[in-house]
Amino acid sequence: MILPPALVLTAGLGTRLRPLTFARAKAAVPVNGETLARRAVRWLVSQGVRDFVLNLHHRPATVAGSVGDGSDLGARVRYSWENPVLGSAGGPRHALPLLTDPGSRIPDPGSRIPDPGTFFIINGDTLTDVDVRKALSAHRHSGAAVTMALIPNPRPDKYGGVLVSDNAWVTGFTRAGSTLPSFHFIGVQVADSRVFSSLDDGVPFESVNRLYPQLIEHDPHSVGAFISTASFRDIGTPADYLDTSLQFAEIEGNHMVSSRGTRIDETARITRSAVWDDVTIGRGAELTECIVCDGVSIPAGATYRRAAIIREPGTAGAELIVRPID
Repeated sequence: MILPPALVLTAGLGTRLRPLTFARAKAAVPVNGETLARRAVRWLVSQGVRDFVLNLHHRPATVAGSVGDGSDLGARVRYSWENPVLGSAGGPRHALPLLTDPGSRIPDPGSRIPDPGTFFIINGDTLTDVDVRKALSAHRHSGAAVTMALIPNPRPDKYGGVLVSDNAWVTGFTRAGSTLPSFHFIGVQVADSRVFSSLDDGVPFESVNRLYPQLIEHDPHSVGAFISTASFRDIGTPADYLDTSLQFAEIEGNHMVSSRGTRIDETARITRSAVWDDVTIGRGAELTECIVCDGVSIPAGATYRRAAIIREPGTAGAELIVRPID
């Protein structure tokens, strides 16, 4: 069976990840050497998705430069440009012409072409191993307009929750700190184009905060829940990013320090740190659990611990922004 295309949401501002997102779009941040966007595409290709649309707004060149046309990942990637950023529902509405044209989908001889109105929506910072084929099957079996992939909420104090009925229909949403039993949305959805087609193109609109509650109010069987025990790793804050990168380094081997334009003096000491592209680290410098973003020059003898370090936006010199990693 040929799988529907996937819209990977990579247009967001990534405000919680600042100051890292002053340097790159969130989806272009490298996790143990590979950007979130490339990881998302690679993972979906391994499950059978071949056709992708990525939406762009904030620092678009960092995303497009990372993924390109997708050919080296076994995918075909196209881009949907947004100005202004259109949100979690407005973005899919704007991308519908690319997602629902059956003639644009990659042919797979001998396989049935899927419903051209169905597609996956994947958050650009998603790190999970959920089975998207099973999610698609559940979506088609239930007749839902949209199906959200969920796991039991691991931290109700930290994450907002999804309320689910006994027969797997989403009934509402809660804020972090709620004591109601809830599930956690892990950034993977299956959706039909009818969910978004009535929205005005080019107008910002949100899904969980506005559109989905409206759908549920109109039809309690419109938003389905696909519940599993899939893994989920968080990239919400710089501290989350560093922790997750270190976890992947233990699993995959350490690729935390980029080799692209990086110059590190042999006397410098780098411990449990992420070093991005075109970085210079001077003689005797010491970095412990730091994030060093593109183009930063660390002076000789400098010592940083638990810091996110970026070059001042809009400058070509050595001005740095240094923020503690909480």
